[in-house]
Amino acid sequence: MKEKAVYILKGAIVALLVVSFCVGCSLFGKGKKPEKPPEVLMSEGMAKFADGYYEEAAELFRELKDRYPYSNLAIHAELRLGDSLLENDEFEEAIEVYKEFESLHPKNKSIPYVIYQQGMCYFRRIRTIDRDQTNARKALNEFERLIRTFPNNQYSLKAEDHVERCLTNLAEHEFYVGHFYFRNGHYGAALKRFENLLEQYPNHGPREKALDYIARCEQRLAHRKSSQ
Repeated sequence: MKEKAVYILKGAIVALLVVSFCVGCSLFGKGKKPEKPPEVLMSEGMAKFADGYYEEAAELFRELKDRYPYSNLAIHAELRLGDSLLENDEFEEAIEVYKEFESLHPKNKSIPYVIYQQGMCYFRRIRTIDRDQTNARKALNEFERLIRTFPNNQYSLKAEDHVERCLTNLAEHEFYVGHFYFRNGHYGAALKRFENLLEQYPNHGPREKALDYIARCEQRLAHRKSSQ
């Protein structure tokens, strides 16, 4: 009887352990989300993008790209990731994504679009003419590179209008700085700015005003020299 009781007790303990293990596995399984296939990630990402939820879209495209790097949709996800970051005003991050795409896929048919989008990352940050124009210069460089490399591409045609805006901003900035120097009596520095405007941006900005101020600067400088 004693041996039989021990045998029954051991059986009960084993059964209890089995049940506990199964319950634990069940609970663990419930906490783990099933992986979504690339098609679902792409579909959900595009839907989020269309609705203006760019941060969520970026997360889905990044997940697709990282989890399924060999999927046919991975390259498309890279592009849409850059677009989502750009639309969410995460310009530096977007530039890095576009640059990486261009480096990894230099022969891809989307390269003109990628260069255009890189230009737009700078273009959308162009500031008023009284502020630093670094973004205008960088945008101009990208758009001119696009036009030079792919002259007949549809994105090159779109970039041409942006080139005009960049050149106008840069020209007007030169005039603004030149006028600032002139008002403060720095005629030599002002003269260089007005001359630079005419040399680098001959068809943009206030050309006639620049010519007028060049004459004024030369007169003031001549008068200052004769008074010494």
